Amino acid sequence: MKRYMLKKNFKGFKKGTQFYMIVESEFIGVKEYVLRTKDLSTRIAISESELRGNFILLN
Repeated sequence: MKRYMLKKNFKGFKKGTQFYMIVESEFIGVKEYVLRTKDLSTRIAISESELRGNFILLN
């Protein structure tokens, strides 16, 4: 499972918060990602540009 960390504050989450990527989907060229916080309590759905601009791949 891929792990990501926030580069900067984003949608109410603080810089450094770690997430697991749960789902990657693509529909007619639009990619969407679903991430969960490390403690699995919160889920967010983001676009590819939001992923590239706000997250760092850890593993």
